[in-house]
Amino acid sequence: MIFDLGGGTFDVSLLTMNNGMLTVLATGGDTHLGGEDFDNTLVSFCVDRFQSSSGIDISKNARALRRLRTEVEKAKRTLSSSLKTEINCDSLAEGEDFVYEITKAKFEELCDHYFKKCITHVE
Repeated sequence: MIFDLGGGTFDVSLLTMNNGMLTVLATGGDTHLGGEDFDNTLVSFCVDRFQSSSGIDISKNARALRRLRTEVEKAKRTLSSSLKTEINCDSLAEGEDFVYEITKAKFEELCDHYFKKCITHVE
């Protein structure tokens, strides 16, 4: 089975190999599901957390969102092999820092619907 959850698409293929010959048994996927969806979910969560703690809405601040997305992408990769990590943006907006320790469990909870969509295609 080949499971490819790229930046913007999700593809899954089931293959068999017999005498060096690959045969595709089934393919599936979702052209509207990818790693960016996980990033966007986590960015939105962090935007809400930052607004709750600082009172500052950064949803239209392109620079702050870019910086936050970079940290979110790092955190997502770290959570592949760790139980928790920290999202840390010094002076994210108006001199206010954003620091949030996210656990793998929280990330999975936030993105549960995307994981379920993947499993549906795999099944």
